[in-house]
Amino acid sequence: MKTRLFSPGPVMVPENVLLKMAEPVFHHRTPEYELLFAEVNDKLKKLFLTEGDVFTLASSGTGAMETAVVNVLAKGDKAVTVRGGKFGERWDDICKAYGIDTIPIDVEWGYAVTPDQVKAAIESDSAVKAVFTTQSETSTGALTDLEAIGKVTRAAGVALVTDAVSGLGAHELRPDDWGVDMVVSGSQKTMMLPPGLGFISVSRDSWKWIERSDLPKYYWDIKKYKKSIEKNQNPFTPPVTLIKALNASLDIILGEGLENIWKRTEKTAEAMRAGVRAIGLDIFPKDYSNVLTAVLLPSTVDGGALVKALKKRGIFPAGGQEKLKGRIIRVAHIGYLDEFDVLSALSALEMALKEVGYSFAMGTSLAAAQEKLAE
Repeated sequence: MKTRLFSPGPVMVPENVLLKMAEPVFHHRTPEYELLFAEVNDKLKKLFLTEGDVFTLASSGTGAMETAVVNVLAKGDKAVTVRGGKFGERWDDICKAYGIDTIPIDVEWGYAVTPDQVKAAIESDSAVKAVFTTQSETSTGALTDLEAIGKVTRAAGVALVTDAVSGLGAHELRPDDWGVDMVVSGSQKTMMLPPGLGFISVSRDSWKWIERSDLPKYYWDIKKYKKSIEKNQNPFTPPVTLIKALNASLDIILGEGLENIWKRTEKTAEAMRAGVRAIGLDIFPKDYSNVLTAVLLPSTVDGGALVKALKKRGIFPAGGQEKLKGRIIRVAHIGYLDEFDVLSALSALEMALKEVGYSFAMGTSLAAAQEKLAE
């Protein structure tokens, strides 16, 4: 049976990218690697739409999040953390792990933080030096308006840092134009790679905060990465096979064009939402992201049993996390995925829903999705 990943990471990986990881490994302290890494760094800037540096870490996206915290803040600083889901809460946890007092904005799960909420939090304490946000909150399916938030943080003179681990490449994000000082991401989402690489883009303005940072760091020290990247190197041993695969995946992404990918992702997301609504189910978030569809399940449907029924058919979505466990399923539409994959997911969802006792007219979701895709 084929396995089809519809989780919001890891995602399905193109065959030619997988084959790159099967090639012989070469040493990273060589001209051959430096040539490869120079290509990768140039392409990453195009993906992140920034003139600043983009640093590659041998880590998950959480490693990139921690890198942002320990480099943008200093002892005695305070940070605003937007807690609108599991990953927004992670920003708060990381800050507290390094002794940073936080001013949390608790946003109801499924909703996006507003610029007025951010403005009020910044103005509540003069020690605030950074705002930590999540672009696409993968645990809830909600989307943040980073352009609007950037106007607030720029006016206040504080750093804006965002977790774009799932959103980068799926939604429009223009860090230099919008005033997003640091963007963190990971390899296993829209970059169509296995897990293992973290990324952080650093705006030119960010260096004023980096230079004053005195939080403890060694592996996560951005200054080390800056010194190495000028020689097309990493400060520590890189996962060479993943870097080779990254180069191939970036060729695919840039070949299609970011704006085309944004449009394609939006279209497939709209088709998925149309299909779900056609069979009487709701979408959980009010401010929804195109990265994934968080399907709100009726009380008569056991979310855990539904996920099991889907996996039995080779379809791997994600269930709900924490207080949403059993209440939603999350079906992603990012990475190496097209409109026919969406139809496959809906077909399997219909069969699984029938298995767990939910009543509707078979084929209804497919018809609605096809109408949307044909527009």
